[in-house]
Amino acid sequence: MNADLLSLLPKVDFTRRGFVATTLISGFTVAAGPVMAQTVIKTDTAGLTAGPVKVPVAGGSMDAYAAMPATGGPFPVILVVQEIFGVHEHIQDVCRRFAKLGYLAIAADLYQRQGDMSKVTDVQGALAIAGKVPDAQVMGDLDSCVAWAKANKGDTAKLGITGFCWGGRITWLYSAHNPAVKAGVAWYGRLVGNASELTPKHPVDVAAEMKAPVLGLYGSADQGIPVDTVKQMEDRLRAAGKPSQFIIYDGAPHAFHADYRPSYRKEAAEDGWKQAVAWFKRHGV
Repeated sequence: MNADLLSLLPKVDFTRRGFVATTLISGFTVAAGPVMAQTVIKTDTAGLTAGPVKVPVAGGSMDAYAAMPATGGPFPVILVVQEIFGVHEHIQDVCRRFAKLGYLAIAADLYQRQGDMSKVTDVQGALAIAGKVPDAQVMGDLDSCVAWAKANKGDTAKLGITGFCWGGRITWLYSAHNPAVKAGVAWYGRLVGNASELTPKHPVDVAAEMKAPVLGLYGSADQGIPVDTVKQMEDRLRAAGKPSQFIIYDGAPHAFHADYRPSYRKEAAEDGWKQAVAWFKRHGV
């Protein structure tokens, strides 16, 4: 744990035990399969304050990973929303990448109430935990992350959100939920689905309620998100006069940004990152 980060958190009830007993994943998640070590991007912490934090939420606290420049501030804020596999090294590295660009980036363990993803070893286990997480809970937990950021050198007047896979869907929903969001970037997040008690609406259902422009980054070869659902969302946004946009990468599969997995596509991932950074800057984040 970076000592500088601890010094920033006087409002949070931290204990040494709390730092150790984290549900954040050390290294890469076993559930996602073998790690493609040759393509993994590693962002160091030089010039950064980075490490696990506790975010106050209803009923207690939530584990999160935060990264920001070691000096200066306040910093524009990026909420980084996890893949279905939780807050593992790749998601933590994304936070550090944003911090190197001058942001305070925070990724919360949004599954923490439903299960410990650090102990899950297969996709079925990850799906079982994710399937128990209510959208309403996630919206509230992300609101708590914004409050934490505001209290810890974050300029929440410059608030953005990005997410991957499961987090891509959440990026759309949160951009419809919180009017403080200036811009979002959704990486291959599901857009349509059946309504349930836990997931009453999907992005296509809230297209007309978008509070901020979202850039959707998708792959034409994504077996779980057909391109026609992207077109459906695009049509809904256009009809509602919402200025969101999509980029569909030809031949790219699902999770093309995940540099630790076989699905990684370097060209699409690098272009997507450049597009994401430019999108946030263009919209005041």
